[in-house]
Amino acid sequence: MKINVKVNGKQRSFDVEPNTLLLNLIRDNMMLTGAKYGCGVGECGACTVLLDGESVLACMILAVDVNGRSVETVEGLGEYDSLSPIQEAYLEEGAVQCGFCTPGFIMSTKALLSERPQPTETEIREYLKGNLCRCTGYVNIVRAVQSAAAKMKGPG
Repeated sequence: MKINVKVNGKQRSFDVEPNTLLLNLIRDNMMLTGAKYGCGVGECGACTVLLDGESVLACMILAVDVNGRSVETVEGLGEYDSLSPIQEAYLEEGAVQCGFCTPGFIMSTKALLSERPQPTETEIREYLKGNLCRCTGYVNIVRAVQSAAAKMKGPG
């Protein structure tokens, strides 16, 4: 099947099988490897991307279902020498350990902050409960989200 999808701001066309997962399209066809295959059943959040601005699990969505839509991956947020405020905050707060879950957390954070620019700690923890991390204990991740929110708010 032929699909057209905007990925990280660029229009792309692909021929996909009806059972191709969005995660496989992103990783195998586009070589965007930030989204990870973790559990494969929508439990860990390692494959989180934004679909039309909403946080989704790429392991649970068929590629044909994104035809005509917009997908954003962690690779679309910033460059090596020009990180997004969210990426900066994760680094500054030590919220990155092994890094496997980090892209999913960062994309969920972006979705959260677009919905709630100044979330409370409870709201942050509730929103991120679908993303699992086995290294950090979540304290630094919560701090990173709070820091990113402050950075994005700007002075004042």
